[in-house]
Amino acid sequence: MTNREKAVARDLAKRVAEAAAGEENRKSIKRWHDVNALRAPDRAPIWCRPVGAWSEILPEEELACSDPLLRDMERRFRRQLVKQEIGDDEPVEEYFPVEAVFRVDPANTWGVDVGRHSPDEATGAWGYDPPLKTKTDFDRLRMPVFTYDRETSAGLLEKTSDILGDILPVRPVCGPRLGGTLGTAAAELRGLTEMMMDMAISPDLMHRLMGHIRDAVLKSMDAVEQTGLLTPNNHGPMTASEPVGPAPGTNGCSFANLWMMANSQEFDQVSPQMWEEFCLNYQKPIFECYGLVGYGCCENLTHKMSGVLSIANLRIFVCSAWTDLDRVIEKVGEKHVIMWRQKASDVVFPDDDATIRRDLDEGMKRLKGLHVQIVLRELQTLAGHPDRLHVWTRYAREAAEKYA
Repeated sequence: MTNREKAVARDLAKRVAEAAAGEENRKSIKRWHDVNALRAPDRAPIWCRPVGAWSEILPEEELACSDPLLRDMERRFRRQLVKQEIGDDEPVEEYFPVEAVFRVDPANTWGVDVGRHSPDEATGAWGYDPPLKTKTDFDRLRMPVFTYDRETSAGLLEKTSDILGDILPVRPVCGPRLGGTLGTAAAELRGLTEMMMDMAISPDLMHRLMGHIRDAVLKSMDAVEQTGLLTPNNHGPMTASEPVGPAPGTNGCSFANLWMMANSQEFDQVSPQMWEEFCLNYQKPIFECYGLVGYGCCENLTHKMSGVLSIANLRIFVCSAWTDLDRVIEKVGEKHVIMWRQKASDVVFPDDDATIRRDLDEGMKRLKGLHVQIVLRELQTLAGHPDRLHVWTRYAREAAEKYA
């Protein structure tokens, strides 16, 4: 860790701190707070998430720091500054978070090693190589145990504070170890094709798997909550909001003070009845522990709306590009926030920019008067067109302002 690399991270931190204190950031945060409180913001908040496209926007070889901790800081800060240039409503926090460290036993979480069939290239499609190939393999599943690593966490917090503390307040943060999207773990353990077959011909195996994953999530939540370190997650894009749930007690926050974002992408192709039986019914005991829930991602929820709307503490209904927007408007209405997701391929490979502009305008016209977020996610590439996010953000803001 050289002084030169420290200077790089610190200079970037100063720019980020300036952005965090700026008026535009304050306005962006207020938009998220308003929409997620079911109030009318000055316009719908807008957010884009590059994911794999970051390798084109900010190639790793362009980073200056080699020390792992400083490199992570540099990457985080540079990405935040890129988003400032793009001009969406990504909130910039006035502090630097340091995540608590937990150890898990077994080290591979589930007692079996998850595998993939991957191409020779660094990027590209891959296939599942699930460890649960036979019924007897299910006996190898373990219940993961999460233990707070106090010494490592304290050391990381101290080191980060020494580097950044006089520029950005450094705060310890602690969230759940396992998420509520149970289908992702199920597909990694059993395989997507095998899951589909099990639901039809071996439902007992599917119930066994989903029950095990649900119980592991609930047990991990208890372990985290008992440390007294749990921190609210009502910040950042999509879920930035006023405090969630009741005032924390003497033992600190509970999951009732947190958001849960979950989905059912692995169950996209099954019937609403099978989705409820094998997915939603296992997710609901987890959701009940949280203050607010957002549900959905890229899956088509057109025929599953009644199930999603049965989630008692639902706040955000995610309308993907494949979900019927008019049905969502009819069924969801003003009762919840509608996260209107855009199709990434239409932005990266448009017939022309006028198509992007027209689609945003038509959609926001139909959504006028409702509680809306406009979100573009899962961009794996910009296909050599570095202006795509700038163009989309400009047109999304234009439509949001027009129909505010």
